[in-house]
Amino acid sequence: MLKFVFWLLAGVNLLVLAIGQGYLGSFRSETREPARLKNQLQAGKLTLLTQEQATAPAVATAPAPVPAETPAPPPSYACTEVGNFLLADGRRFEAQVAALSLGDRQSRRNVAGQDISSYMVYIPPQGSKEGADRKAGELKQLGVTNYFIMNENSPLRWGISLGVFKSETSAQSQLASLNKQGVHSARVAPRYSASKQFAYQFRDLDAATRARLAEITKQFDEQELRSCK
Repeated sequence: MLKFVFWLLAGVNLLVLAIGQGYLGSFRSETREPARLKNQLQAGKLTLLTQEQATAPAVATAPAPVPAETPAPPPSYACTEVGNFLLADGRRFEAQVAALSLGDRQSRRNVAGQDISSYMVYIPPQGSKEGADRKAGELKQLGVTNYFIMNENSPLRWGISLGVFKSETSAQSQLASLNKQGVHSARVAPRYSASKQFAYQFRDLDAATRARLAEITKQFDEQELRSCK
């Protein structure tokens, strides 16, 4: 009886050992290579590489070409002005600028002189001929008879002149006298000489031509380049 039990236990141990070592297979789902491949996710998309493919160095992806920057357009100067010149200097300036061959891109304009020639006592514009006549009637009532209604095309149109004087002192003296008579709306303003000066305008210059023009301008005292108004 003891021998039977001994050999039974020995047989059970051998059976357990065989199962543990896999000699008798597995009681779970199949784990051998064909079944394992079937259980992989998306196994159909796997690609087997050759030895040459597996050992070949990876090909570096070329970087995307950087787009070339568009060069900025060269600067252009729409309108440049030089002046004011007196007649003699203006002629010398024109002679030197002729070398730039600007053609119709160059023009000259007259500029009123800036020297004060006299002073005027006046009443500002009244807006219309009727307004000026009405103001003239008020002056007559105050005993003022030396006046003139300005009706020419000028900023003082329909104003009233009360006298033109060579010096500012004389004009201020006349203004004080009128104030005593009851005229309180009169003013004193300078009048400028009609002597002509010249300014030159140049259009659509490139940077190089404008630089040459600046060099010519430096030869004339107190002259400089500026943008046209």
